[in-house]
Amino acid sequence: MPWIVGIDEAGYGPNLGPFVMSSVACRVPAELAEANLWRVLRRGVRRPGNKEDGRLLVGDSKLVYTRARGLGDLETGVLAALVLARPTGPSCLREYIDWACPAGHEGLCSESWYLGATALPVTAEPQLVGPSAERFHAVRATMQVSAFRVYCVVVCPTRFNELLDHWGSKGAVLGHSLGTLLAANRDSTMGDEPMRFLVDKHGGRNNYAAMLQHSLPGSMVVAREEKMERSVYQVLGLEREMSFTFQPRADAEHFCVALASMASKYLRELLMLEFNQYWQQHVPNLEPTAGYPGDSTRFFEAIRPAILRLGLPEAVVWRRK
Repeated sequence: MPWIVGIDEAGYGPNLGPFVMSSVACRVPAELAEANLWRVLRRGVRRPGNKEDGRLLVGDSKLVYTRARGLGDLETGVLAALVLARPTGPSCLREYIDWACPAGHEGLCSESWYLGATALPVTAEPQLVGPSAERFHAVRATMQVSAFRVYCVVVCPTRFNELLDHWGSKGAVLGHSLGTLLAANRDSTMGDEPMRFLVDKHGGRNNYAAMLQHSLPGSMVVAREEKMERSVYQVLGLEREMSFTFQPRADAEHFCVALASMASKYLRELLMLEFNQYWQQHVPNLEPTAGYPGDSTRFFEAIRPAILRLGLPEAVVWRRK
């Protein structure tokens, strides 16, 4: 039975707040290796645009969550699909991070704004999450699809800037985070079952061979296709067959990538809640920010006196790219 692993990120563009990259993996029967899991699991999930009917909403996080829509659908989807397969769910953000980020939340605990005390769920109604989760997991089990396993990597501004300075490229943050997720998935899925990685592609980059080779020592990465519409690689010489497909808008085409997109966005939004709450305590009447260019400048100028008063280096707060 092969493994399907979807990978996507949230927070690559902002100047403020952490970067988050997540993987979501499941094990499927061989005949479902190339199947559309939205169709396979259709009795338990729906895509954005379909009417609300008790099924989980799974899709590109930019369609599941907007500031106008609120966190409810995103939180319900992540908790029901990824968390409630566990015997007990996390009661707060810190517990969620300890579970979802065993290999990577670099520097988060040293961030002045991070407490991890935010109670979960934030806005989702437990009486709705539970039945949706039961329905989803019943369908999943019937179709012999394993429980979905999520891993997240959180890179805070200090580490983000260090990687940028060392490698001279913002893409180093993507490569570093991808390598962490590859190691976590290989360690947690021991055996010789094939693994198919599906990764959302960023910008105009087409060549990922060097990035993969660095993350998979002892292997040989063979490029099968490198075009704007997708880049495909086969990895030889390891304990199992591994393949990688990088493509734009992969979260619209691949179920596991969509869940990874949602997991990344959900965790970043939770962290930004604590980020904004912290700075609002130091700057009265401060409007919250999502951290993206434009508004990030407004927010940073407003908190600059507090940064100086607290003795914080600028690089701890502001990501240079």
